Amino acid sequence: MKKLMISVLLFSMITGGAYAQKRTVAHGYPIDPVPFTSVKITDSFWGQRLKASREMTIPLAFSKCEETGRYRNFEMAAHPSDTIKVGGLSFDDTDVYKTIEGASYLLQTYPDKKLEKYIDSVLTIVAAAQEPDGYLYTSRTMNPKHPHEWAGSKRWEKVEELSHEFYNLGHMIEGAIAHYQATGKRNFLDIAIRYADCVCREIGDGPNQVVRVPGHQIAEMALAKLYLVTGDEKYLKQAKFFLDKRGYTSRRDEYSQAHKPVIEQDEAVGHAVRATYMYAGMADVAALTGDTSYVHAIDRIWDNIVGKKLYITGGIGATSNGEAFGANYELPNMSAYCETCAAIGNVYVNYRLFLLHGDAKYYDVLERTLYNGLISGVSLDGGGFFYPNPLQSMGQHQRQPWFGCACCPSNICRFIPSLPGYVYAVKDRNVYVNLFMSNNVTLKVEGKKVELSQTTSYPWNGDITINVDRNSAGQFAMKVRIPGWVQNQVVPSDLYMYTDGLRPKYSVKVNGEEMNAELQHGYFTIDRKWKKGDRVEVHFDMEPRMVKANNKVEADRGRIAIERGPIVYCAEWPDNDFDVLSILMNRTPKFEVVSNPDLLYGINEIKTQAQTLEYDNNGRLVAKDHTLTLIPYYAWAHRGSGNMEVWLPYEVNATRPTAIPTLASKSKIDASHKGSSLSSITDGLVPKDENDRTIPYYHWWPKEGTTEWISYEFPEKMTISNSTVYWFDDAPWGGCRVPKSWKIYYKNASGDWTPVQNLNGYGVKKGDPNIVDFEPVKTKAVKLEVVLPEKNASGIFEWEVK
Repeated sequence: MKKLMISVLLFSMITGGAYAQKRTVAHGYPIDPVPFTSVKITDSFWGQRLKASREMTIPLAFSKCEETGRYRNFEMAAHPSDTIKVGGLSFDDTDVYKTIEGASYLLQTYPDKKLEKYIDSVLTIVAAAQEPDGYLYTSRTMNPKHPHEWAGSKRWEKVEELSHEFYNLGHMIEGAIAHYQATGKRNFLDIAIRYADCVCREIGDGPNQVVRVPGHQIAEMALAKLYLVTGDEKYLKQAKFFLDKRGYTSRRDEYSQAHKPVIEQDEAVGHAVRATYMYAGMADVAALTGDTSYVHAIDRIWDNIVGKKLYITGGIGATSNGEAFGANYELPNMSAYCETCAAIGNVYVNYRLFLLHGDAKYYDVLERTLYNGLISGVSLDGGGFFYPNPLQSMGQHQRQPWFGCACCPSNICRFIPSLPGYVYAVKDRNVYVNLFMSNNVTLKVEGKKVELSQTTSYPWNGDITINVDRNSAGQFAMKVRIPGWVQNQVVPSDLYMYTDGLRPKYSVKVNGEEMNAELQHGYFTIDRKWKKGDRVEVHFDMEPRMVKANNKVEADRGRIAIERGPIVYCAEWPDNDFDVLSILMNRTPKFEVVSNPDLLYGINEIKTQAQTLEYDNNGRLVAKDHTLTLIPYYAWAHRGSGNMEVWLPYEVNATRPTAIPTLASKSKIDASHKGSSLSSITDGLVPKDENDRTIPYYHWWPKEGTTEWISYEFPEKMTISNSTVYWFDDAPWGGCRVPKSWKIYYKNASGDWTPVQNLNGYGVKKGDPNIVDFEPVKTKAVKLEVVLPEKNASGIFEWEVK
């Protein structure tokens, strides 16, 4: 790749532009970002999201850092003791760093002395925990003799596994640079530099150094950014060292993308967040060093993701086993992991590939992820979060105000405020318009100021107006992205395709005159001498579209998804008075778009006619007509727990008729641990094998080693003699294992729980039917009692009683 000179604006899209105006660094991306500080959002859709981030998400995250002991960890590290019990997770420090990063972005657009003072008070605590040589890792420092169980006996011993020392460094640097650029203060930046210097001294090929690479990547991105801010090349060399040594140390597994050297990789494997952070770091280092082998590797991996491993929502990471990419075309829906952090990482990678190649296809993926699989991870009010983002649910998924592993909420803190920086970019005399939202922007074309304003109701309609409010640059080319969905391409591969035969059109007018141009890499280019008052009007046809997945995607065979513009839709229980999981779509559906400004902060619903399939009391299959209402996927799970579906059956063999009522499903269920997924044990769905994650299950996590129970209270006294249990066990990654032991009890005439007289033993095969036949008893209630393993919980797919 040709080495080019650009300013630190290369990274200021994310980190702001204050320092970027003071220095330049060589060998960056061919395309310059326009920093988020130059873009003022006036948009109702994204304005609401930014307001929620400012008023709810970031204050909530700070309060949770206090409440959950994140700050206390630093206080204890400042006064270490052999008696301190080190708990939590080894990367809890990063939640503090990430929240400060997000808050620092806010300070650049919404100055707030009170917030700035609060951050300084936190940084006082952080600074006190730093060791004299710069090392800062509270999970070790608070009790060096008995550190966190993931930390190892000495520094860096387990950094390729679980200690996360380099991961903590990465987020510290990212947060410190954001804070420095927001405030001009060096208090956090100096902390980060001292820790980075410690790592540079101790990690490497030289004498008295050890060779280690990050177990969880992000330090590569951060160190490249630190080089840009400081001009000290050792940080860039350290980032490249981490990349170049990957696959050559003792850790050589797919989970951490260490199965082969990075330049030889051609498939997205392992932990999806780690992977995308590494790919983004490779792009950064490639841009700064000119190492084209990195770029070729990322290009191959991107082709694999977009062609075989991308959800229609833009989510990535199919499986909870290792929070990882699955096999090619492995895209289950109910068990889709699609971690919110992975969606953010997917945006990072596609953005950097755009900066490298200037092709709109990367923004097509970025936009799909942004409007669907990313913002689905945070509630509309900014106060509830998803860790995974599944594409199907039976009520077992709810947004949470925080998690023990809080990487997703704190990542949302730092991403949402940076969003305005993704709208525009500049290369030479070319201005790229990549995203569509109402805003005012001030940018520079070859050093000359240009002011534009964009007005639109996107994503609800496809009309965009771009006004030239000031132009000191004379002639330049405005490059307007024409989204793939307008060009009849769902994603830049054959993974998904439209099946409705529609041919949407687009138009571009300048001052009322229609323009014609050949698209270049997905952009409509208008090259002219612009004057104040010039107006560009863009129109995209925006109709509901039917999407089919490649037939190799087993989970989506016989199903269609509905999208309109960049928005993927879903069917959810509050909008439909029938079971949305038993839907059968019409073969030639007609859609009605209905604006509903009072629902979910204002949405467009889609309505269409469909059928449900269900069994009557005689076991006959019955079809019923219904009006099906669809809402944007990002807005689901705001109104309580229940069924949700993205991929809707349009072939009979893909349907799931409502099950015939059973004794279990007609019973009143109770349990020692009243989890939201309790109803899943009576839904009639059984696993196809021990690794099936496509159906819901109930679990007792996080309980361990205790005796737990579930009971059925029948509508009337019944004679029972058989019970079947399907155990859920998500070894080796999850927290559930088959139980240590279990028993069946019935309630006798005196109301006491009595063990059934067991004839054939209690089985604990996971995923298989564990059948117990016993002497018939007449009873009003039955109880399943479970003794959990000492260090794990247990779970159940289904419990049948006959």
